[in-house]
Amino acid sequence: MLEYLAELDKILFLVINVYLANPVTDLIMPVITSDNVLRVIYVLILIGMAWFGDRRVRWLILFSVIAMAASDQLSSNFLKHLIERDRPCHVFTNINLLVACGGGFSMPSSHAANVFAQAVLLSRHVKLLAWPMYILAIAVSLSRVFVGVHYPADIVVGALVGWLVARIVSFVFARVDRLVLSRPVKKRPGADDAAAPPDSEKPPDDDTPVDNA
Repeated sequence: MLEYLAELDKILFLVINVYLANPVTDLIMPVITSDNVLRVIYVLILIGMAWFGDRRVRWLILFSVIAMAASDQLSSNFLKHLIERDRPCHVFTNINLLVACGGGFSMPSSHAANVFAQAVLLSRHVKLLAWPMYILAIAVSLSRVFVGVHYPADIVVGALVGWLVARIVSFVFARVDRLVLSRPVKKRPGADDAAAPPDSEKPPDDDTPVDNA
């Protein structure tokens, strides 16, 4: 069964990388998959959250960074070395290789893990980011196949890793939000009393009878 799925995965890779490749994808996919481009996009997203978001969204930035670090370390430094699957650019010769192949292993895709971790986490707590983040995650993940460095199954496993990391981080953030961030700010004791005028200085109510004697 596993051998059949592996062969099917290779066939699907060749369909996407070779037969679906065209001048447009050859032009844009290396840009979409670029680490430098993705870093700039991520920083801009965080700056936008810090600038336009409230206190809760600004705290979410910290958890976003935690999710990024967790998904990257789990996929790159643990699962890749545990599975040890060779990249397609190390297996096939006549493929459409648009970027450097790299010396690491193939499964899971760290790019897919990282972008899906961000998409799942941010979309759960900032609804405005849901569609843009999922579109970005799908585009980046597909780009890894188009440029020739990952199989489709690597993308699926990477997306699942990102989803798992995001759900755990999202659970922790929700607890912090409920126990800390959503609690009302306590006023200083006596602040209201100090601000209120004494009874002698209060204007008379409309219903207070006036002594005309």
